[in-house]
Amino acid sequence: MTALAASGAHAAEAKRDTAGTLKDGTVVEAVTLSNANGVSARVLTYGATLQSLKGPDRDGHIADVTLGYDDLASYVDRPNYFGVTVGRYANRIGGGRFVLDGKTYQLPLNDKTNSLHGGGKGFDKTVWKIVSVKSGPQASVVFGHRSPDGDSGYPGNLDVTVTYSLDESGSLKIAFEAKTDKPTIVNMTNHAIFNLGGEGSPHGAMGHRLTIPAGAITPVDATLIPTGQLQPVANTVFDFRIPRVIADGIRDGRDQQMRYGQGYDHNFALDKGQTATPELAARLEDPVSGRVLEVLTTEPGVQFYTGNFLDGTYVGKGGHLYRMGDGIALEPQKFPDAPNKPAFVSARVGPGKPYRHTMIYRLSTAR
Repeated sequence: MTALAASGAHAAEAKRDTAGTLKDGTVVEAVTLSNANGVSARVLTYGATLQSLKGPDRDGHIADVTLGYDDLASYVDRPNYFGVTVGRYANRIGGGRFVLDGKTYQLPLNDKTNSLHGGGKGFDKTVWKIVSVKSGPQASVVFGHRSPDGDSGYPGNLDVTVTYSLDESGSLKIAFEAKTDKPTIVNMTNHAIFNLGGEGSPHGAMGHRLTIPAGAITPVDATLIPTGQLQPVANTVFDFRIPRVIADGIRDGRDQQMRYGQGYDHNFALDKGQTATPELAARLEDPVSGRVLEVLTTEPGVQFYTGNFLDGTYVGKGGHLYRMGDGIALEPQKFPDAPNKPAFVSARVGPGKPYRHTMIYRLSTAR
């Protein structure tokens, strides 16, 4: 594997511009982080969204490796979580309900009987403020947002920051922090959907080889809520402890909790558990382009999703119609429905006990 070598003491730059205007007149800004080796990330204040992540293939050709939209209006009018920051609680909460210190809280139900990715208006539909923009050995942008007490049913005033930083080697770090004035729950992640072949690649992401260092998944019931148990991956289509072609697992896995009769939408319990510093959660390789993506996280789980809800009606970048399998998401996180599953790592935060999650998308190439 070839790392994207650094060149120069201050090779990473941050540039700020305008992405468009919402119907209410709110201006949405964009910040592009770039290094001298062809890696760049464009992020929007709308949803603190990673609109694009570009990097070279083994022959030096640069392409965008994320699915999404070219224009702001599509993120507003045709939302599908492309590259957004999700919260307050990423993934599903059963019945949209949880109990904290004896009090029951009800969240919006936006996924049939469940609350998904924060409910009806989560962090993905918020216009964040730019706190700072910096160039240097690491180019960075810090987004800030206050979620008021009772926002979408969640308790506590929550002050949140998301920091994107790109270094000279091709690592895009995303650091989430949140402070609250009363006990609440928080679980944040980025929802980028990747095709390492590059935007518009005819072979999609199903031929990519995936590795996930996890000996178990959290099996789910008919409503996609975890049962609270851990299911070993050995001898199942969920065993990605050694590299596996994604399409092979889908083809073989119809009867092993594969949902919608087609793909993966499962949380993997990482062997590393929750860690103080980011460790490997997944490695994705496209044998055609040679691009490699490593996902690192401090969190104990990663949701592997093959775009099962992409149905050919989402007109993405370059006018491409996205379908299931055109890209995959690898979302580091606490486990789904953790507030209702005492055996899972707790998502509780409180005054003096802030929330922190650091994840990294690391691009490189393999020969």
